[in-house]
Amino acid sequence: MEVHKVVAPPRRSTAAKLKTRLKETFFPDDPLRQFRGQPNRTKLIRAAQYIFPILQWCPEYSFRLLKSDAVSGLTIASLAIPQGISYAKLANLPPIVGLYSSFVPPLVYAVLGSSRDLAVGPVSIASLILGSMLRQQVSPVDNSLLFLQLAFTSTFFAGLFQASLGILRLGFIIDFLSKATLIGFMAGAAIIVSLQQLKALLGITHFTKQMSVIPVLSSVFHHTNEWSWQTIVMGVCFLLFLLATRHLSMKKPKLFWVSAGAPLLSVIVSTLIVFVSRADRHGISVIGKLQEGLNPPSWDMLQFHGSHLGLVAKTGLITGIVSLTEGIAVGRTFAAVKNYHVDGNKEMIAIGLMNVVGSATSCYVTTGAFSRSAVNNNAGCKTAVSNIVMSVTVMVTLLFLMPLFEYTPNVVLGAIIVTAVIGLIDLPAARHIWRIDKFDFLVMLCAFFGVVFLSVQNGLAIAVGLSLFKLLMQVTRPKTVVMGNIPGTDVYRNLHHYKEAQRIPGFLVLSIESPVNFANSNYLTERTSRWIEECEEEEAQEKHSSLRFLILEMSAVNGVDTNGVSFFKELKKTTAKKSIELVFVNPLSEVMEKLQRADEEEEFMRPEFLFLTVSEAVASLSLKGGPYLNNV
Repeated sequence: MEVHKVVAPPRRSTAAKLKTRLKETFFPDDPLRQFRGQPNRTKLIRAAQYIFPILQWCPEYSFRLLKSDAVSGLTIASLAIPQGISYAKLANLPPIVGLYSSFVPPLVYAVLGSSRDLAVGPVSIASLILGSMLRQQVSPVDNSLLFLQLAFTSTFFAGLFQASLGILRLGFIIDFLSKATLIGFMAGAAIIVSLQQLKALLGITHFTKQMSVIPVLSSVFHHTNEWSWQTIVMGVCFLLFLLATRHLSMKKPKLFWVSAGAPLLSVIVSTLIVFVSRADRHGISVIGKLQEGLNPPSWDMLQFHGSHLGLVAKTGLITGIVSLTEGIAVGRTFAAVKNYHVDGNKEMIAIGLMNVVGSATSCYVTTGAFSRSAVNNNAGCKTAVSNIVMSVTVMVTLLFLMPLFEYTPNVVLGAIIVTAVIGLIDLPAARHIWRIDKFDFLVMLCAFFGVVFLSVQNGLAIAVGLSLFKLLMQVTRPKTVVMGNIPGTDVYRNLHHYKEAQRIPGFLVLSIESPVNFANSNYLTERTSRWIEECEEEEAQEKHSSLRFLILEMSAVNGVDTNGVSFFKELKKTTAKKSIELVFVNPLSEVMEKLQRADEEEEFMRPEFLFLTVSEAVASLSLKGGPYLNNV
C-alpha cells in the first residue's frame, strides 16, 4: 500500500488565526462579501438594503402583490384585535395596551424585518411571563400606574437585549434553548395560561396571584361560591365554538379563514348579547370603557432607577429571550416552506428595535406569533405589507371603534386565550423526542413540570440547566472507541458498532471524538490507560504478540489546549514505559501545529509515526513490527 506523507500545516501569524476564529464565530455568513469589487454607489445601495430590507422588495412591488397582502392583513387584523385585548389582560395590563402593541411594532418590523410571513404582535407566553414576574413585587390592581411603568421598562430592556444580540452577532446564545426545552416549556405555559383563564370562565372575583397549578386549582375550588352559572354557560358555548372552528381549519387548511375570523365573530356576538340582555348586571363581567386614540408616548414612564431596576432588567431579559426564540423559529419555519432566507441577526435587530420603539409608544413585549403567522401565510401574504395593513386596521379600530368593546365579556376573552394556547401543546413532537433521545425527553418533562408546579421562570431555568449539564457531560466525557478492520477492506470502524470488524494483533486503534482540553484531559488519560490494560490482557489471553502500537485516529479532534498537549505528552511517556509506540492518524492542522510546537525534541511527533489513514499506518508499521506483524 502506498503511504502518503503527512504535511505540516502552513505557518500563520497569531493575528491571522485570531481573525479567522473571530470571523467564523461572529460572521459565519460573511455579510460583507456582497460589497467586494462593487462601485461605491452600489455599495451604498446594498448597505441601505441590508439595514432596511424593505428597500429590497419595495421597488418591485405591484398591485397584484398588494391585493394578496391586503387580504392577509385584514385577515390577521381580525385575529389580532381580540388577541391583543386578551393577551394584555393575561399580562395584567389594560386591554388598550394590547391593541397599541398591534399598531406600532408591526410598522417597525415591516421596515426592518426580513421575513415575509411573520405577523407581529403580543403573544401568550411573553405576556404570561411579563405579568407573572412583575406581579411578584407590584400589584397590578393596587398600584396599576407603577405596574404599567415597569411593563414598559421591561419591554425596553427586552428590546435592548434583543437588538444587542443582533448588532454584536451573538445570536448563538439563544441556541441554548433547545427544541426539547421549548416544547416542554411552551406546553407547561399553555397549561398554566389555560388554568388562569378559569377565573374568567367561571366568573371568580378573588383569584390567586401565583402561577403554578396547585395554587390555581386550590383557588378555583375554594371560591365555588363565586362561580357564576351565566358566565359558565357563555364560556362553554364560545369555547366549544372556537375549538370547533380551530379543528375544522386544521382538517381543511383551505378553510383557514374560519378559525381566523372566529375570535372576532365571538367578540361581536358576545358583546351584542351582553348589550341587549344587560347581562353585565347579572354576573357577567365586561371589559368596560376603553380609551380612544392612537398610542400616547410613554418614554417619560420608563424607569431606570429605584428598587425595581433589577426586576425589570431580569423580566426584560427572560421575556426577550423567549419572544426572540419564538419569533425567529416562526420566521425560519415559513421561510423554509417558501424557500427564501431569513437572516437571524437582522431579525434580532428588527424585533429588538420594534420593542424599544414600542416601549416609548405604550406597547409591551411583541414578537412574531405562530398562530397569527400561520393565518398570514395561509391567507396568501406576499410581503411584510400585510403587517402594515393589519396595523392600519388596528389604527382605525383605535380611532373610531373602541366604544364598541365596552360590553365585551371577559369570559369570551378567556375562551380566545385558551383556544390560542392549546396549539402550543405539541404531542407529536414529544413522541418524536422520546423515540430519538431519552435525555432530551427528560429535559422536556423537567421544563413542563417545572413550569406547571413551580413557576414559568423556574421551569425554564431547570430545563436550561439540564441542557447545559448534558452539554458539559459531552464535553467532559468525550466518546472514545476501539476500532477494528472490516475484513477484505482497508476500512476501520467501531468494534461495538460493526460486529464483523476485527482487532489487529499488536495494534490498539482508538478514535477520540471530541476536542482535547482542560475539561476532559484527565478523563482521557484514565480511559486510554484502561483501554491499553484491557488490550494487553486480551493479547495475553489469546497468546498473541504483545501490544506494540497505539494508534490514535484524530479526525474528530478539532481543537487542543495546553492541558490537551500535556495529555499527549504524558500518554507518550506512559506508552514508552510499556515499549508501545504512539502513532497519530490524520491530526488536523490546528492540533498538529500546537503539538509540533510543544514537541521541540521530536519525542512524539516524529514523521515515521504520522499517517493520513489507519490502514496506511497499520500497513507501514506491520513492516517494522517483526515477523509476526508482517503476516497481518
